[in-house]
Order: sequence, then structure tokens, then C-alpha cells
Amino acid sequence: MIADHKPYPAYKDTGVGWLGEVPEHWEVRRTRNAVDMRVSNVDKHTKEGELPVRLCNYVDVYKNDRITEHMSFMRATATTEEVERFRLEPGDVLITKDSEAWNDIGVPALVEYTSEDFVCGYHLAVLRPRKALLIGCYLLRAWQSPAVAYQCHVAANGVTRYGLSHDAIKSAFLPLPPLPEQAAIVRFLDHADRRIRRYIRAKQKLIKLLEEQKEAIVHRAITRGLDPNVRLKLSGVEWLRDVPEHWGKTRLKFIATQIIDCLHATPVYSETGAYPAIRTADVQPGRLLLESARRLDEEHYHRWTARMAPVKGDILYTREGERFGIAAMVPGDVRLCISQRMMAFRIHASQNSAYVMWQINCRHVYAQAAADLIGAAAPHVNVGRIKNFWLALPPRPEQDEIMAVVEQAIRQPNAAIERAHDEIKLLREYRTRLITDVVTGKLDVREAAARLLEEAEEPEPLDDTEAPAEGDEDGEGADLDVAPEVAEV
Repeated sequence: MIADHKPYPAYKDTGVGWLGEVPEHWEVRRTRNAVDMRVSNVDKHTKEGELPVRLCNYVDVYKNDRITEHMSFMRATATTEEVERFRLEPGDVLITKDSEAWNDIGVPALVEYTSEDFVCGYHLAVLRPRKALLIGCYLLRAWQSPAVAYQCHVAANGVTRYGLSHDAIKSAFLPLPPLPEQAAIVRFLDHADRRIRRYIRAKQKLIKLLEEQKEAIVHRAITRGLDPNVRLKLSGVEWLRDVPEHWGKTRLKFIATQIIDCLHATPVYSETGAYPAIRTADVQPGRLLLESARRLDEEHYHRWTARMAPVKGDILYTREGERFGIAAMVPGDVRLCISQRMMAFRIHASQNSAYVMWQINCRHVYAQAAADLIGAAAPHVNVGRIKNFWLALPPRPEQDEIMAVVEQAIRQPNAAIERAHDEIKLLREYRTRLITDVVTGKLDVREAAARLLEEAEEPEPLDDTEAPAEGDEDGEGADLDVAPEVAEV
């Protein structure tokens, strides 16, 4: 699609190094000269005498580029003055103004509805376009461009958290085409975005089917073994029915030499750090996403591994948040640590660690975790419950045999899943490049926009990367003196 469009006939130098040239008839203005900005301080609290409100908060913006009435918002209270000052209106653009990672700052979302009790929450800035200069849909696309968002990234400051000053947001440059051209750009990009989302959604559905196929293969082998004619008995484990007659059962704590909970603190991440700090977002059943993991420098790595440095064969486990109950094994030749909401298990040499890891991912173990969840907004599994997970236990030689067959059987679906993920990554990179080229005037899409037919909006959201958990964004658990739960068995 990019190759089908040509540049504008004439350009002018903006004098802004990162932006370079823009079409001759465009303007470039600082944000303060095109929008009215307000930074919300309305936090999640309930106080007597205040008005009940619904808060649009950081996670709502991080996970959605459109804020609609169909979303579920946090309930809180605010003063009359706060409601009047921070009530959201259609066309407003919200951007994240602080985060644990510099590249999570400046994430935008367009507000598409309003109500009397709907207000902007903490960690967000409201950009209200001046109607004579700017439309909200175009402002959304401009902030989705790295060319604009990059200004926030370089202006962010902090140590454990990065934040933007009011002046840094107001000083960001925006390329401004005439209003009719902004509308044409939005029309074109919305059309392209819908097509790209359809492709991504198709790949996501394929991945889901392949994951289900892989889960069925693993579950059958891990809980029944390889002999279809083996005599069975009741397992005596809740949520797990029959197992081979010669199998035993055990609790996790009896086959682990160490069970380590994470430090109850937010790590100091480093953009140049060499050591992956594994969060729940970095764990899939049987697989660590090392490339996307945030990093620690050597000093903080040693602090976070003072009790145990994970090594090849150790199991990492997600115990909190929406992605609780997932296990993956540490590969060889990598030095890493566990970050918030994670645990690490070191399995005794008498057992096959891969077999234990896959069993922890099975439905009967997940059900044991889910039966004892604590908390509604941020569910987590009690460490005591985790230590006492019941596991089915075949003899070690049979564990090895099962794992050899399982690894061979899941090789093909794993390869297909990997290809689908790579294709999604390429589609997202293409989308980002297209937005950037169009909103900075590298491509002229006016004629293409005029030829487009009306299309219905896509109702189904994409399954994008996990947003930061509320605890991360609010600084909860940041007390370094809180002792983690540790079990040395």
C-alpha cells in the first residue's frame, strides 16, 4: 500500500530535526498552540460528600485507542470542581504521561463519548483540540506516530518511573495540515487500520486454534501417559480424574528444592541492561518471551537474584494478575531474574523439570490455583496454595519418555505459532510506518481517501500485548522492606 502512493508536489524545511520537511502548505505548531491541555490528579478513592464518577484511567488508554461507552470504567468519587475540570468530551485525546518504561509514555486514545460522570483519571493528560486548527481523530493518529511520540520519550525523566512535565507535553511539535486534509488523512488511515486489524485478527484466531491443539496433545500425554491400554485408577487429585494405575501423586513442595517468590518491589529497569526481568506479560505456557522482557543492569540483577539466580531447567510461574497460573522453563545460556508477580521453582534432579512444568500448565493444576484466588481487581494465588499443588507423578523414566514424545508432537504447532506471531509483528510495524509516513506528509493520500467507500467499524478488539497491571502503575508493592515469601524445602 505504501508503494502505491506518491509524495506531495512541494515541501518546505520545518527547522525541526526529527521532522525534516513537510508539505509546503502544512503548518508545524507546538502542542500548546493547537490544543488545550489538562493533567488529571483524580485518583481512585471514595470519599463522603464527593460526586460518584467513572474514571478513565491509564490501563483503559494503554489497552484501547478508542474510549467508548461500551467499556467498563473504574468507580470512584471526585469533587464538583474536579468533575467540571476533567470531564471528558468526544474528540479529546488522552495520552499516558508517566510509566515504568519510557516507551510507554505518550500512548494515545481518542474519546468517542461523554456523560456527566465520566472523568479523566490519574497518570493521564487530556488534549482538547482547538476546533479551528485540529480534529481529534487526526491528533490521535499524529500521537500514534513515533515521529511525534518520540518527543515524549526523549523528554521523559525518572529512575524507577519515567514521567513527563507539563511543559514537555506542551512543547511537542505537531505537523498540521489544513482541516479538510486532516479529515482525508483520518479517513485513509482508518480504512487501512481496519484492513490490518482484520489480518491480525485472523492470525490471532489461528494462534488460538494451534494453542488449543497443543494443549490437548500435552494434557493427554501428561495426565494419561503414552499407553492407550494402560489400566487406570482414580487419581485422588481434585479436578483430575483417572491416571495410570502405577502412577503416584505428590505436592509441588516435595519435589522442589527451592520455591522463591518475587521481591515485593518494582525493579529499576534499564534500557541498556543486559538481564531480562521476567514479568507475567513475558510468559506463555512453556515459553518465555525474552526479546520483549524489560532489562536490569548488573547491580539490580544481583539484588533481584540474591536468594536464587534462575538457571536452565528452573520453572518460572505467574502468580498474579489476569495472566496467573502460567509456567515456562528457563532456557540455557541466559541470565535472568523474576520481576513482580512471578515465582521460581527449582525441581529436584530426581524429576524431569519439563514434565513438571507442563503439568503445572494443565487444567487440573490451574483449577487448584483458581479455586483459591485472592482479590478481584488484581487476582493472585497464595504462595501456600502454590507450594501445595497436587501433581500426578509417573516414574522418572516414564517422565522422560513422555517429554520426548510431547516435544516432538508440539514442534509443528509451535513453528506455525511462531510464524503467525512474526507475521503479526510485521503487520504492526507496517501499520506504524504507514501512520508515520502519512501524518508527517511523506505520502499524499488525498485522492485515495476520496475514492474510499464507507466501511463499518470493527466491533471486536484485538488481543494486544498485556497492559501494565494496576499495581505497577500505582506504585503498589514498592516498599523494599517488605519481606518476600521464601521456601527452602
